Amino acid sequence: MHDDRRRSATLPLAVGHRLAGGLYLRRRRPARAAGTVLWIHGLGESALCFERLLAEPRLGRWQHLAPDLPGYGKSPWRRGEPLGFAAQADALARLLRRLETPPAVVVGHSMGGVVGTVLAERAPDVVRALVDVEGNVSFDDCTTSREVAELSLEQLVAGGLETVRDRVYRRGLEERPLRGYFASLSLCDPRALHRDSRRLVELSRDEVLAPRLGALALPVLYLLGDPGGAGRRSRRLLDRAGVPWRAIRPAGHWPFLDQHEAFVEELLAFLEELG
Repeated sequence: MHDDRRRSATLPLAVGHRLAGGLYLRRRRPARAAGTVLWIHGLGESALCFERLLAEPRLGRWQHLAPDLPGYGKSPWRRGEPLGFAAQADALARLLRRLETPPAVVVGHSMGGVVGTVLAERAPDVVRALVDVEGNVSFDDCTTSREVAELSLEQLVAGGLETVRDRVYRRGLEERPLRGYFASLSLCDPRALHRDSRRLVELSRDEVLAPRLGALALPVLYLLGDPGGAGRRSRRLLDRAGVPWRAIRPAGHWPFLDQHEAFVEELLAFLEELG
């Protein structure tokens, strides 16, 4: 048994962890990559939610980059004002250029779908395609963001965030994806959470995100969880904007956690179609 432990300790980790460009980065690199996938997490989340996908053997042909956005996960909190979506997208573009990757297939979950859209708009040279997973489309998509946005920053810091985390913890007793979400919420900067929540609610209420997705001059796919994810109004808006979407069933807001196999199959089909 001692020899087994010693051999296991020398095995290389499939996913590397380090700071890069001021962001905490999870990275998986094959010897010869077929391309690069950039994973962008959602509001209050971290790239912790993508760990099973990063280690998925069927996705092993691609390089995977999964940063924690500024103020989230293990990335440092800013001393000044938290970054808006445009500045977050710019930070990701700088990361991709610094790592000298080919244009990436961006997979953004929830708020990450919004940041991914902004990244594709502002830096199309670093984006090959966009997979928006349960990204905000209509006001119906706002859950945690709506709850946080209704509070002032002072209220959030004084106990509101603890209330949000307690709710997530209780629901996590039955809903496994929320267990990781609770952990990530415990690490995020309340200022970033508050600013991003208010902006998400504003964009979702104005229903401008589906048209922006549809206007991108690159391949786009929207993946939603059914029956617990994006609802009827958001689907109508996607159809109206000409954005192709597919439902993963049965699943909620984290379809890649609820239905790992089905999600991997959808993503693989999209990646293979890109060539």
